[in-house]
Amino acid sequence: MNIEIFNIPKIENSLGSIAVIENGAIPFNIKRCYYLFDIPSYAKRGGHSHKELNQILIAISGSFDVILHDGKEKKTVTLNKPDKGLLIKPNIWRELENFSSGSVCLVLASEVFDEEDYIRDFEDFLNYMNTNHK
Repeated sequence: MNIEIFNIPKIENSLGSIAVIENGAIPFNIKRCYYLFDIPSYAKRGGHSHKELNQILIAISGSFDVILHDGKEKKTVTLNKPDKGLLIKPNIWRELENFSSGSVCLVLASEVFDEEDYIRDFEDFLNYMNTNHK
């Protein structure tokens, strides 16, 4: 499985850092942006795949694990730096867990919300991958 971590351009000085996401900094145009916060450490988020949508996840604050599955292989990526983004391409199952206290997950998406783009059941995801992506 090809995992792609993006370095978010940043400006640093003695007063702190600023992360800057401008046109060309990521491999798609952003059509939707949202963030997850106040998530209990025991909670799990995600639990789905997308057929067409690309996403970048960024731990703006704190940390969390992203469990990725491509239908054959499973990997876990820990996000804990606000200048690192994880690109999740279409047809990758994702689950988010192990949220630290005060963590915030920023999500940049290539498309607006479309329920038809989601696969929300893992067995359906595996069947979809076996049928459409051999």
